[in-house]
Amino acid sequence: MPVVTAPEHRYVITFGCPDRTGIIARISGFLAEHGGWIVEAAYHTDPDTGWFFTRQVVRADSLPFDAHELRARFGEVAAELSAESNWRVSDTGERRRAVILVSKAGHCLYDLLGRVASGELDVDVAAVIGNHDSLADITRAHGIPFHHVPFPAGDKAAAFEQVRKLVDEHDPHAVVLARFMQILPADLCREWAGRAINIHHSFLPSFIGAKPYHQAHTRGVKLVGATCHYVTADLDAGPIIEQDVIRVGHGDSVEDMVRKGRDIEKVTLARGLRWHLENRVLVHGNRTVVF
Repeated sequence: MPVVTAPEHRYVITFGCPDRTGIIARISGFLAEHGGWIVEAAYHTDPDTGWFFTRQVVRADSLPFDAHELRARFGEVAAELSAESNWRVSDTGERRRAVILVSKAGHCLYDLLGRVASGELDVDVAAVIGNHDSLADITRAHGIPFHHVPFPAGDKAAAFEQVRKLVDEHDPHAVVLARFMQILPADLCREWAGRAINIHHSFLPSFIGAKPYHQAHTRGVKLVGATCHYVTADLDAGPIIEQDVIRVGHGDSVEDMVRKGRDIEKVTLARGLRWHLENRVLVHGNRTVVF
């Protein structure tokens, strides 16, 4: 049997502040002062907003204190550089948790569960919640609880309140809308801001309504794409984490286009979720920096 080596324990610092001289020196100087061994470092300055962004990864065993004390000490540096709330220290030793919301389409759920089971996606799926029960069996086959919450045609407030309670009891790092065909109310968008992640095809807003693939086929489109983004009260308009496309041709049927669209949705959602869980995504306004 091959020997599986545990990943190195690390602390990840993500940080954004108004740009000025000396930021990198101040952060690296702070870490060096305490013996911090930087193993990854990425930087970006946005000339449009005048903001500076960075992601620093430090070996946990190189520091004489834990993540809690690192947050407290680094908070002084963040305040000095006017970062306000635009910084975070995360601990890779803390297991990431996700809750997945689904409807009937199972391609994204199947893909995520497969990646989790193989160890490719390092996250604990605490629960899957569906407004239909068609994906209950595959979820339970992976040893994950499935909760069926029916959504009535009229007032959906009670159903969303039930979903909120089921999600919040796990305090997840990510709430994944894996083709969940219900629009989150504004209060949930606010409560799960920066954690709720959605995936949708690229035909919006060009082909709105029923059968978007049929509409696209009729127009002879040559690309099918997908967008993974954070959920906001503005429908499908939240900060974008990842996008990708796949080509289609004149010989592709509607069914071919649907299959290719599902393929690109799976890959794009998995990639965006991974980057979110690894704290590679910094949100500033309605834009993101992805390191």
